[in-house]
Amino acid sequence: MIIKILGSGAGGGFPQWNCNTALSRLAWDGDERVAARTQSSIAVSADGEGWTVINASPDIRQQIAVVRELQPRRGGPARNSPIEAVILTNGDVDHVAGLLSLRERQPFRLYATARILSILKQNSIFDVLAADLVERIALKFDGPAASIEMGGLTVEAFSVPGKVPLYLEDEAAGTEAVTGVGDTIGLKISSQASGTLFYIPGCAFIGADLLAQIRGAGCLLFDGTVFTDAEMIELGVGQKTGRRMGHVPISGEGGSLHAFNTSGIARKIYIHINTTNPILESGSKPEQAVKAAGWEIAYDGMTIEL
Repeated sequence: MIIKILGSGAGGGFPQWNCNTALSRLAWDGDERVAARTQSSIAVSADGEGWTVINASPDIRQQIAVVRELQPRRGGPARNSPIEAVILTNGDVDHVAGLLSLRERQPFRLYATARILSILKQNSIFDVLAADLVERIALKFDGPAASIEMGGLTVEAFSVPGKVPLYLEDEAAGTEAVTGVGDTIGLKISSQASGTLFYIPGCAFIGADLLAQIRGAGCLLFDGTVFTDAEMIELGVGQKTGRRMGHVPISGEGGSLHAFNTSGIARKIYIHINTTNPILESGSKPEQAVKAAGWEIAYDGMTIEL
């Protein structure tokens, strides 16, 4: 199995277009201690020929431009693409807006939970994906029936604690993450010839059921949005905690840094990293703490083979 990290940043990428915190300032000034990141998305393939993109980032056109494997096949017809399917893990803007760039009457399969597909259906702008070419398939996430076969890979969806997309939030919901079945899923991707990948770019908290689900995985790509729960509030760039946004922090009580220590996972990699997260700075104490705990930090263009 081949995994390409197309984008490793959270919504808005790094640096976000209007962020002027010290960390983003380093990026704007071209400091070599930080590297720019597009919004989170990965592509997976069993053979390097047919590809499945997971989450359609608003930056997908830029991401395809730098990943040759996703570009039209040389010698193919006037319109062609090795992208055979797209899977959505939630309905956030940074995961669905890229669908609008995948128009031009190109056939592929679109997988998401019934709830997320209904959100897309309610917004007619997504009709630019012609219904006669882009099949929309509802993912089940309630057991073995949830698995689908695609290009030599088995993909299983499972529910994880999350929240509704920001544009559908009820402000009266309170300060905790708004959870709902079908709002956020994780993916288990495996094949007989390789190991198992778990992709969970959004997760509000880590419970015993999730720990049991991912035990022994070959690779875990996990929500690394914020380092501390209140970092956006403390930096003056937001009014919500990480958990309220549906993202468990890396550090602190209940954080992800040491949550998987006994899970027997071969590789643990943080992805979906927010513009405020200090692990983005090479050599910083948070980055060193993450690496000392056995984690890697995803970057755009990273390739993983299982």
